[in-house]
Amino acid sequence: MLNGLWLGFFVVAMVSALAQWLVGGNAGIFAAMVESIFAMAKLSVEVMVLLFGTLTLWLGFLRIAEKAGIVDWLAKALGPLFRRLMPEVPAGHPAIGLITLNFAANGLGLDNAATPIGLKAMKALQELNPLPTTASNAQILFLVLNASSLTLLPVTIFMYRAQQGAADPTLVFLPILLATSASTLVGLLSVAVMQRLRLWDPVVLAYLIPGALMLGGFMALLATLSATALAGLSSILGNLTLFGLIMLFLLIGALRKVKVYEAFVEGAKEGFDVAKNLLPYLVAMLCAVGVLRASGALDFGLEGIRHVVAWTGMDTRFVDALPTAMVKPFSGSAARAMLIETMQTQGVDSFPALVAATIQGSTETTFYVLAVYFGSVGIQRARHAVGCALLAEFAGVVAAISVCYWFFG
Repeated sequence: MLNGLWLGFFVVAMVSALAQWLVGGNAGIFAAMVESIFAMAKLSVEVMVLLFGTLTLWLGFLRIAEKAGIVDWLAKALGPLFRRLMPEVPAGHPAIGLITLNFAANGLGLDNAATPIGLKAMKALQELNPLPTTASNAQILFLVLNASSLTLLPVTIFMYRAQQGAADPTLVFLPILLATSASTLVGLLSVAVMQRLRLWDPVVLAYLIPGALMLGGFMALLATLSATALAGLSSILGNLTLFGLIMLFLLIGALRKVKVYEAFVEGAKEGFDVAKNLLPYLVAMLCAVGVLRASGALDFGLEGIRHVVAWTGMDTRFVDALPTAMVKPFSGSAARAMLIETMQTQGVDSFPALVAATIQGSTETTFYVLAVYFGSVGIQRARHAVGCALLAEFAGVVAAISVCYWFFG
């Protein structure tokens, strides 16, 4: 699937360039495409330098959290909830701890670091699967929650915005938090309907109702603020949460007698290994997207969508962010490339770039997650996983666009 997507970018770009040359007489289109390839290759390395630091930094702090027992505490705290949502998983099973750690990495926006942990969790759930080639209910719920993008602190989005020169990289903190809440809620509800999960169970309600009330109250508070005040609050909370989490990990680690520096270095080494493997994918996708833009094909497609949207009477500013939304279900690296390209062409703090960043932070690579997670344990029948995951993805995109109009419109 990814192979076809990548090849398709170049084929579409070639067809568009030939049309511009033969029909429009633009002989310089090929020079622009070649120049774009080298420019994007250079940009890939520049982005990777900061990505090295970001992944290394956060995996270091995550290792401190592991050694301090924070992850184990979370597993125990969430144990009663998971026992209701995944009744076939026995209490104290290693899968619960791995699922919790995976959600923690996803919550920090470390999607690339979360994948190896998620694969371990899927294998642990496979040990309990009575039908090895068919996805179990627990595996489907785990995958759909992953596909709904449980991002509470999107540090990699902050990193991309910082690399592109944003004055305040954390400006999209609250929009992403609200949009990812919508996608996760839709994902959970869709699986609950398909699996007939008892969400009205007193234990489940004890977890969900306080969270829903807090989110509802928070949104009611936000509704009283102006767009300027909303942007300012998002910035303050983003930076405060980011630094507060670092201090929490360090202080609890110190109180638990963890050698925080050594633990950080140990985790950081893993981050370096994860990051260095991403460069080939980033170069491949950024160059393909650059060629697509330089050929005029991307602009042509977006103009068509923009005319349709304008015909309905809707505002069209979000249309330039749609490339990120359209490729995100298939490839995280392609969506990342689309996001960076939108920031470069539209401006890092432009409305389309803010929408694209929010979409990137509140959606997941649905088909990639399905292929990798289920493929790693030999599952061939996904049952209702695809439909529920795509529904959560769609909810995340719609919520991201709506929230950005609320905050930045």
